Amino acid sequence: MKGLKNIAIGFLVSFIGSIPLGYLNLIGLEIYSKSGLHPLIFFLFGVVFVETFVIYFTLLFAKQLMKNKGIMKIIDFFAVVFMFVLAFVFYFNFKQETKANGNLKEYLMYSPFVIGVVLNCFNFLQVPFWTSWNLYLLNGKFITIERKLKYYYIAGTLIGVFLGMLSLIVILQTVFQKTNSFSKYVMPVFIPLFFVVLGIVQVFKVYKKYFKSSALEI
Repeated sequence: MKGLKNIAIGFLVSFIGSIPLGYLNLIGLEIYSKSGLHPLIFFLFGVVFVETFVIYFTLLFAKQLMKNKGIMKIIDFFAVVFMFVLAFVFYFNFKQETKANGNLKEYLMYSPFVIGVVLNCFNFLQVPFWTSWNLYLLNGKFITIERKLKYYYIAGTLIGVFLGMLSLIVILQTVFQKTNSFSKYVMPVFIPLFFVVLGIVQVFKVYKKYFKSSALEI
């Protein structure tokens, strides 16, 4: 029963956590729209491969990571830079696509699995996400990680990540196919703008977390 409970809770947390739009979902959407389901599956396998190690180590060292303010600070500042870089990259690629029919096809000369691995390695925001969730679940005794039980939890989370991202990407592609004008004219603006907004939100979080308290003390 404890094993099934671990699987269920891991699946629920990761499925819900993978649904909100993020850069991996948007890149997966581009891969799916340009190359189809097969490359998307391998891309998601690459994402899940990295996620396995992230979830495992944050599960084991959740309390230590939360106490290490230096590492968390580096992650927060990197996230700001990364979001604005993604906004520029997507905007540049969309501009190029109008001239050269999709640089992503050239990009996909590389294995979608490798692309998923590399891009998820830069997804440092998953570290505080999983650290916080694992710490919450452990402190609340919602999951049990003694011996082999932790692997049931990890299996549930990986299934949730895979199915959550796959469901969102397929649904978004279906919507965009029905509203082709939106995907053709708004998407080149919407996706870069989305990352700019995420970057601004992250800037606000960093300011509030690291600078606002210092300013009040002065």
